Amino acid sequence: MNAGPERPLRIALTGGIASGKSTVAAALQAAGAAIVDADRIAREVTAPGGAAYADVVAAFGPAIVAPGGAIDRKALGRRVFEDASARERLNALTHPHIRRRIAEDGARLAAIPGVEVIVFDIPLLLDTTDARDLGLDGIVVVFAPEDAQLERLVARDGISREAARRRLASQVPLRDKLARADWVIDNSGPPEATRVQVARLWEELRAKARARRSPSGG
Repeated sequence: MNAGPERPLRIALTGGIASGKSTVAAALQAAGAAIVDADRIAREVTAPGGAAYADVVAAFGPAIVAPGGAIDRKALGRRVFEDASARERLNALTHPHIRRRIAEDGARLAAIPGVEVIVFDIPLLLDTTDARDLGLDGIVVVFAPEDAQLERLVARDGISREAARRRLASQVPLRDKLARADWVIDNSGPPEATRVQVARLWEELRAKARARRSPSGG
C-alpha cells in the first residue's frame, strides 16, 4: 500500500465531534508536522465558486444561503444532522471533491524537502471511508467520554443537549473507532495530560519517519 521508504510518514488524525481533535492537530503542527486539513478543504469546496457550491445550493435550496451568498453552515448543519438521507446526499456531492483535494495536498506536501510526517486531519475518516486510498501508515484517534463531548458541543455551538446528542448519534461512536486506531490520544483529562501524550506521539512518529529513511530503515 505504501509508496516506499523515501516518502514522508502519512498519518491520519480523527476522532468524534468535540473530542478535541483540533487541539491535537494544532499541537502536532506546532511540533513540526505538515497538516492536510479536511475541514478547511470542505469549506473551500462549498464556498461561492467552489467545486461543490452550486450542487449543494441546488440540492438544499436558498434557505441554506446567507445574505452574502456563502452557505450558512449552521443552517446546513441543522438539515443534515436531523436527516440521514440529507447527510448522505451532502456527502455524495462534496466528498469526491474533498478526497481529490486531500490527495493533491498530500502530494504537494510530500514533495517539499524536509517534510518528515504528514498528518491528514480528517474528522469523518472512519465514518465515511476505509481510508485505504490515502496510503496511510497509521491512524490516531482522539478520545473523550461522551458526556465531555456533549458539554463541549453545547458550549461551542450554543445548541441544546438534545441537539448535541443527535449530532453525536450521527457519527460512528468513538469507542468503535478506537478498535481501528494505531495510537490513541486520551483527551478526557486536563490539557497538560493531552500535551504530554501528543509530545510522546510526535517523538514516536518522527523516529519512525527517520528510521525508514536511513540506509538500514527499510
